[in-house]
Amino acid sequence: MANNFGIKFQHRIPNLAAAYSFQASCVPQLLRSDRRGRKISYRSRLQRRVVLGIGVSFWSQWMMSMAGNLGNKAFLASARQKGVIEEVLKNVDWPELFPFKEEDFQRFDESSDSDFYETPRFVTHIDDPAITELTKYYSEALPPSNTTGVAVLDMCSSWVSHYPKGYKQDRIVGMGMNEEELKRNPVLTEYIVQDLNVNPKLPFEDNSFDVITNVVSVDYLTKPIEVFKEMSRVLKPGGLAIMSFSNRCFWTKAISIWTSTGDADHVMIIGSYFHYAGGFEPPQAVDISPNPGRSDPMYVVYSRKLATA
Repeated sequence: MANNFGIKFQHRIPNLAAAYSFQASCVPQLLRSDRRGRKISYRSRLQRRVVLGIGVSFWSQWMMSMAGNLGNKAFLASARQKGVIEEVLKNVDWPELFPFKEEDFQRFDESSDSDFYETPRFVTHIDDPAITELTKYYSEALPPSNTTGVAVLDMCSSWVSHYPKGYKQDRIVGMGMNEEELKRNPVLTEYIVQDLNVNPKLPFEDNSFDVITNVVSVDYLTKPIEVFKEMSRVLKPGGLAIMSFSNRCFWTKAISIWTSTGDADHVMIIGSYFHYAGGFEPPQAVDISPNPGRSDPMYVVYSRKLATA
């Protein structure tokens, strides 16, 4: 396995087969989450890479330079060492322009997301230890329960938000793809069904929310910059955006750049969304994985809206 952060990108361009020398981030979930029961072979994954390609030549060169500046140990592809994730977004010298191309946001399954999520799934997509750590993190990061005037938006929500037990605010809005799931979520005071990949415009006024959360779903956004710009617009000045993720996903619906990279890369990818959307403080990352190597990993990338934005 390559030790240098970003080396995967270089391997993928001249020799696509080498891209599969490391563990694809979402493979474990793929085998049990394809809604239509389809078996996706390793060969079909490789064909997908050939068809889609990756427009990250400049990005890969820049990532290599970042790895050289920060040291190889800080950028292991698997991000198994504690402390790796926290280093990824420190002192980043971002490229002038957003380095990803349109094809990097394509998916194996480009059929309607509304059809894919039509059937409710009353399951959790991360294991219990990961959920426990995320809830613990929320207990420290979210405004105290029943704080006057606080409004929270749970983006890409479902039947559970993983907030602390009994957590309440005057306004907690869930935005998701399945109405039956959203109806079942006890923390929500209201909900909206909307496909952000079709319409990334958030139906809220400027400066509406104190916090925006997103659990294991940022990897499905095909228009992330538009969505993150909207997040900045609807957050109050100083408002907090918390993006959490693991290495589990519906592989056929996750974007190409996500399924072909590892955990540390995902931190940088989310960080780039905050940076290039504008209006946010420099993003930071936290590793809240409960039992590295023994249970689902859990990471958070967060930022606040600029107080003067």
